Amino acid sequence: HFVHDGEPCASPLLRLQEFGPSGEARDLEVSCDTCGKRRRMAEAFGDKNQENLPPCRGRRPHLREYDAECGRKMRTLTLGASNTWFPVVYSSVAIPVDSGKLPKLVDENWAAFKDVTAFVIVSYLRSQGKLGEAAEYSDEEIWEAIETRRRQDAGEIPPPSEQPDLKAPEWQVFTQFNPQLNGEDFRLRPVSPPPQYRDYIDQVMLVERLREVRAMVGFTRLDAMGELTDPDLSVPVEPAPLARQMPEWVPASEVRGEGIFIQFNEEKIAAWEQQTAVDQRAAQFVEAHQKWRLARFIEPVEAGFPGMRYVLIHSFAHALMRQLALESGYSAASIRERIYARPTQKEGGPMAGLLIYTAAPDSEGTLGGLVSLGQPDVLERHIAQALEAMRLCASDPLCAEHPPSLDGRTLHAAACHACQLAPETSCERGNKYLDRSLLVPTVERGDLAFFKDEA
Repeated sequence: HFVHDGEPCASPLLRLQEFGPSGEARDLEVSCDTCGKRRRMAEAFGDKNQENLPPCRGRRPHLREYDAECGRKMRTLTLGASNTWFPVVYSSVAIPVDSGKLPKLVDENWAAFKDVTAFVIVSYLRSQGKLGEAAEYSDEEIWEAIETRRRQDAGEIPPPSEQPDLKAPEWQVFTQFNPQLNGEDFRLRPVSPPPQYRDYIDQVMLVERLREVRAMVGFTRLDAMGELTDPDLSVPVEPAPLARQMPEWVPASEVRGEGIFIQFNEEKIAAWEQQTAVDQRAAQFVEAHQKWRLARFIEPVEAGFPGMRYVLIHSFAHALMRQLALESGYSAASIRERIYARPTQKEGGPMAGLLIYTAAPDSEGTLGGLVSLGQPDVLERHIAQALEAMRLCASDPLCAEHPPSLDGRTLHAAACHACQLAPETSCERGNKYLDRSLLVPTVERGDLAFFKDEA
């Protein structure tokens, strides 16, 4: 179809020839030995050349099946292109529930209790003095707690009818410290906010232990869907399925790490959002957001904008992650973010905070580097250095002048690889919704800065 421009050829015999040493598409030519027609591969790339390509045939080779032709235009990608495949991931920090002491004891000693398959075994363990702290409860209570844990492991709890809100319970646990929830896989320790930033930060929580569960439920091509952690922020794109039928299980990983949780002052955030300059910047981001969705046929185009408080906190998280990577002992790709940003009018709001954490399945997760950097004086120094680095970028003035939208191709403003962009494994939004001019004054403008007086 491409070489013959949709016209038939009796017995096509195609040949790929390369001209020049560059290896670029303009130096590659496809020719037909039968009819002599030829075409440069450069004519297969880009939006303006989509008419040169055949319509999609609906083939899904990973499922070994074929759908009816969908009629949409195809898009050419180079072999091994980074946007050929993006995983669609559910990510959740395991948050303990204050269900009482007995269920917690059963969880902590499940290796011993999981073989208790009958009520009489509980009585036998009591007679042998093997119940430990659980001995203060009756046999009936212990047996019920064991059965409850077994039902949970068997997945007998019905699945939610819609995408769950994973961040609301996390926010509640992080902001309302309860020492009773500390255990083997989850441990918080509150510390004072950095003295210089007490007007901006309400509290800092050192997450000495955490457990993150990540499950892959599908994949997309061309553009990342984003992690399914917040119903308000997920992109309504139908991911490609992993199996022909609804799978009974999906690939998942469970890793342990540590982190720092920071809660911003809600009054400061709300007052900053009301500024005229911020409203004008928000209009630019909304336009960029709509162009980005329109270019990808995502409807409705006006839905899903996370708001300027999200852009602010997201930009702060990227600046702090880059700074912490220099001293924590973790590589930049091993540090992840989790943004909590909702206005008062949204369900679960208001939220204004972030969790910077590590959850890497290797020895890096045992260093204790992030928690040690969360002490007030140390964190103050790192925040100050992170904000100072955001004032000037090696790519300025081009970086500082970058508009939020470039014909639907980008969704960030003053941000580039030299100052704000993070590894794909670190960012929950695919390096979108970033703008360092919201943090501190830049060479382009200073009226948007949240930390105007402190940086």
